[in-house]
Amino acid sequence: MTDNAPVSRTPVSLLGAGAMGTALARAWLAAGHPVTVWNRTPARARALAADGATVAAGAADAVAANRLVIACLLDDASVGEALDGVGLTGRDLVNLTTGTPAQGRERAAWATARGARYLDAGIMAVPPMIGVADSGAYVLYSGSAALFEEHRDTLAVPAGTRYVGTDPGFAALHDVALLSAMNGMFAGVAHAFALIRREDVAPGAFAPLLVSWLTAMAPAAHQAADQLESGDYRKGVVSNLAMQVAGNATLLRTAEEQGVSAELLRPYLDLMARRLADGHGDEDGTGVIELLDLRRARPAA
Repeated sequence: MTDNAPVSRTPVSLLGAGAMGTALARAWLAAGHPVTVWNRTPARARALAADGATVAAGAADAVAANRLVIACLLDDASVGEALDGVGLTGRDLVNLTTGTPAQGRERAAWATARGARYLDAGIMAVPPMIGVADSGAYVLYSGSAALFEEHRDTLAVPAGTRYVGTDPGFAALHDVALLSAMNGMFAGVAHAFALIRREDVAPGAFAPLLVSWLTAMAPAAHQAADQLESGDYRKGVVSNLAMQVAGNATLLRTAEEQGVSAELLRPYLDLMARRLADGHGDEDGTGVIELLDLRRARPAA
């Protein structure tokens, strides 16, 4: 005999129905998960009722409805305000709200003291990517390994999952590190387009060249990681720091000739020059990381 009984899906309580929260809720609802939603502005939560969500009158009601509670709010302070005085004993709190590593660790201690298991998270996606197969969206999780393993399938419905460790601050740390790299890339892209924009060079024709070049250069991150782990910044060097710094003069001169500010480039180029002045010309550029570490030992004055 074939059991045709419907598969039971883990119910979810969602705090926050902004653009990201709404996308998450719809993904879970589409997959058959009962969703109870609360939002500070009730109209946003009520909009999800048409998709099958149960709208809670308050955050406490949403938390009481289900064991698995997802927070996707504006910031860490909003999480504290929404859950102030709300009983969390026996609840599994997954915090998808963007925050810092320190906030993740503090919120984990706060939740544990109130009897909840806790996962912090960082969403590596924008709302249109949520619930879309092969969109590349994923969420970083850190904190309770037991909570993650128990709810892994449910958490994987809106986006892929990446568990990065038991330290609750690691999800935010990975999130911000990746976003920082992204912003550096965007800065380079902006400078590149600024250089060509007043010439007879179509941005649409230039863009494929830019994308292919950045794609080709991206694996340099693996070499940087290898050098950091070995402590040898001369390992596998192709273009040493002395050569790179010499070439940087051309970048600055071209910006000047094109009437483009070099303010997006100068901080990094200045770090390279400082590292070279310290006698590291035979290294790769990875050594500039030493100059960014504010906690490194400094020589006595």
